[in-house]
Amino acid sequence: MERLQKVIASCGFCSRRKAEEYIKNGQVKVNNKVASLGMRVSYDDRIEVLNTLINAKEDKEYYLLYKPSNIISSACDELGRKTVVDLIDSNVRIYPVGRLDYDTSGLILLTNDGVLTNFLSHPKNEIEKVYVAKVKGIISPKEFMQLKKGLKIDERLVKVTYLKVLSKNADTCYVKIGIVEGRNHIIKRLFSFLGHDVVKLKRVSYAFLNLDGLSKGEYRKLSVKEVKRLYSLVGK
Repeated sequence: MERLQKVIASCGFCSRRKAEEYIKNGQVKVNNKVASLGMRVSYDDRIEVLNTLINAKEDKEYYLLYKPSNIISSACDELGRKTVVDLIDSNVRIYPVGRLDYDTSGLILLTNDGVLTNFLSHPKNEIEKVYVAKVKGIISPKEFMQLKKGLKIDERLVKVTYLKVLSKNADTCYVKIGIVEGRNHIIKRLFSFLGHDVVKLKRVSYAFLNLDGLSKGEYRKLSVKEVKRLYSLVGK
């Protein structure tokens, strides 16, 4: 069981804060009754927001998208900008699993499976995400070891699971780095802590999934085997 506002957000309808607003205003129903803030529900409950059923029983769809930069990682955008959902040809309401920054490219998953989305997004499951960052300046051996050991950002240690300098020239270098969390701008903040700006950032893998065979803006469906493998990661 999860808090209602969290379930609404994970179904891609709106943000958790907006969901709380809808609940407070009596605009959310659970099993045909007006909901209250903080109540706990399951993904099997009938949930309506603004008279729209948000979790109707649908066939589950799973997509892996190579997100271009300057695309919003959201189901919709108040400013009318293009979102990752706009790039997928689907007749069901899908939404991204987690997010990538507007100016970050790379691998992002989209689905209408709220349970899997919640599992993959929960910090305790520590799903590895690997990025390639183009960084201003050269990472020194001392800075490399600092990153490898992990840095504290906002008093919380960022666990680095993989680290390799791929190449470098006079004023920039490319670094491959893996982490298991999803705080906003966390890769950029890691390098900024060491005095290096990130010029370009791409997520190249998510758990065991990668971008092989895809160009920017392209996507593919996940296989049944891949979906089962994602579920198998939960709770390990």
